[in-house]
Amino acid sequence: MSKSKSWLDAVKPYLEKEAVIALLLGISSGFPYAMIGSTLTTRLAQDGIDKKAVTAFALAFLVYNFKWMWAWIVDGVHIPLLGRMGQRLSWLLLSAAFVAIAVFNLAFADPSSSLLFVAYSAVLVGFAGATFDIVIDAYRIEILRPDQQGVGAGMSQYGWRLGSAGAGALALVVAARLGWEAAYIVCAAFAIPAVIAVLWGGEPARHREAVARKAINIGESIIGPFREFFSRHGAWLVLLFILLHKIGDTLANLTLRLLLEDLGFSNDEIAIYDVGFGFWAYLIGIFVGGVLYAKMGLKRSVLLSLFLMMISNLSFALLANAGHSNWGLAATIGFENFASGVAGTVLVAYFAALCDLRFTAAHYALISSAASIVGRFLTGTTAGAMVESMGFFNFYILTMFAALPGIILFWMMMRSGLADSSIGTAATFDGKPSNGVG
Repeated sequence: MSKSKSWLDAVKPYLEKEAVIALLLGISSGFPYAMIGSTLTTRLAQDGIDKKAVTAFALAFLVYNFKWMWAWIVDGVHIPLLGRMGQRLSWLLLSAAFVAIAVFNLAFADPSSSLLFVAYSAVLVGFAGATFDIVIDAYRIEILRPDQQGVGAGMSQYGWRLGSAGAGALALVVAARLGWEAAYIVCAAFAIPAVIAVLWGGEPARHREAVARKAINIGESIIGPFREFFSRHGAWLVLLFILLHKIGDTLANLTLRLLLEDLGFSNDEIAIYDVGFGFWAYLIGIFVGGVLYAKMGLKRSVLLSLFLMMISNLSFALLANAGHSNWGLAATIGFENFASGVAGTVLVAYFAALCDLRFTAAHYALISSAASIVGRFLTGTTAGAMVESMGFFNFYILTMFAALPGIILFWMMMRSGLADSSIGTAATFDGKPSNGVG
């Protein structure tokens, strides 16, 4: 009876209004990725565009890494007339319209007549999607109570997966019947769940104005988020952790398909285990991550998730050593996706906790950009050469050790009390520390 009650207690937080809102926001956040990712790649390939030109379109994603440069606008600039609805509400409605218009524009960009215009249109979708993300992340953090951040992060990731996969699949189905223009127009409707979410949730009660309404202080809007963050004790060490914690994981995941190709796995095997089996393992990991956050608190759950990511890199090395084995592939993919689901949920909650409620949009944009930019740069410039020089087994062992600095750094932050003192107001109840941060 007690076990049943415990299970129900674990599920109940996922059914709360704020958690469902986080799910809806995640769905809308995920679909622009699909529009300039797999969907656009397929469209260009079917139009006979050169492979080198097709892969170059991946540069449109770099816009997301620079969203911190204009995130301060979302915090500090009030929209005329529409702004009366509330800072977050007005900006989300505006950015939802912006991303829908950008997708419409990409729908009518013809690769056969002007590939350059298609490139500009893809970058525009990337910019609109990044802006949409800025507002969505800020709204999610502020609509959730501190004790809901773990569950909310998990629901947001569930939504992101549903939005990106759903939009990608729907685009293919519609394109096969009505053409690519119709496919993109139909997929623009994926912006609607976020609109429904904010109209349902209203302006977040925890939102704090970054600048006074009576006079828009542009300088304070730009400098304020950086000054507040770096005025905290140990802020540079926290930033170093953010920059380093995911390098090993990123290096390993970038080369996974190369490993599977080298081991001779067929497309069917990859589809079953990497895409199908891995997808469900990831969803389970997200749920477990939310439960761990609630049961263990922020610090211990973050440390555990870092260990899980490191061990998942070891599983890649074991697969490389085992060779072509479906059971080995299932175990590796299952554990890696489970670990990614746990870590993604817990780390998103931790990054949310680092935000100051006056600068939620700017802080989260800065933190989330920093969390991936180093890993993407290193993997894009060194991973292939390292695999060729040392082989897959040694490479994955190296990526496992590359995860150690992040683990050691966070352990030091826990022991010194820095993990607590660096937390922002997003992790507090009315100025009092949240129990969920323990």
